[in-house]
Amino acid sequence: MPSDAPALVLAAYGAPYLAPGTSGAQVVADLAALTEAAHPGLTIRTAQVGSDAEGLVTVLTALGAESVPGQEIGVNAVVVPLVTGPHPEFEEALRKAVAGTPATVSAVVAQPLGPHPTIAQALHGRLTEAGLARADRVRLLTMVTAADGVIVAVTGGDTAVNDAEITSVLLASRLAVPVVPVLLDGGSGIAAAAAQLRHSGSARVAIAPCVIGPEVDLGLLAGAATEARAECAEPIGAHPALVQLIALRYAEALERAWAAE
Repeated sequence: MPSDAPALVLAAYGAPYLAPGTSGAQVVADLAALTEAAHPGLTIRTAQVGSDAEGLVTVLTALGAESVPGQEIGVNAVVVPLVTGPHPEFEEALRKAVAGTPATVSAVVAQPLGPHPTIAQALHGRLTEAGLARADRVRLLTMVTAADGVIVAVTGGDTAVNDAEITSVLLASRLAVPVVPVLLDGGSGIAAAAAQLRHSGSARVAIAPCVIGPEVDLGLLAGAATEARAECAEPIGAHPALVQLIALRYAEALERAWAAE
């Protein structure tokens, strides 16, 4: 990043989007640390965003009061949503926060991190860590996988499931097994998907939570895995691969801002 780059604000789930009994503070802090290590000198802030987006407004207002680089291009902050796919309510909260900041603040909101091949890479990594997939690859395909059917669990409603189709195809190409996207908080959808995979010949079904972490109730996730008789990998969390996506979405948002000017 250039030395005069605008600030990067990592926006994560907050109430009511934050899953009950969870705290995204550590995951967000870890992602911020990884991003700072990859891009030293870049001003990085974090904020949890709830229905009133107060946390994000406070962070942006403080940046507007500081001497933050990037003023010459009309932007002093880029807000990157820490979500793996579309989440209309969360994204609307971000837009409202930006619109509700003082005139000293000039911020733009980036696109969600996914869908993107890097998300599939991170999911593959978490499955491998859980012993549910092999990391060995020949000609871009995994030679052997421990699970022979995978469910990509997402939050964010039907829009998120539709976009997760892309991630599922990318993951399937890496693992060479059937992969289907399912809404995590959509009732018995995961159990039904697991049953369908078994009906199609999958003997061992794995769940790959396509979430950063704060937005999912880990108890709900464990319950869904038990009901589906499937094994579950960890959420993506502060995966190093996400740093690439954060930088990409940051750059894309700046390009749009420059083009608009």
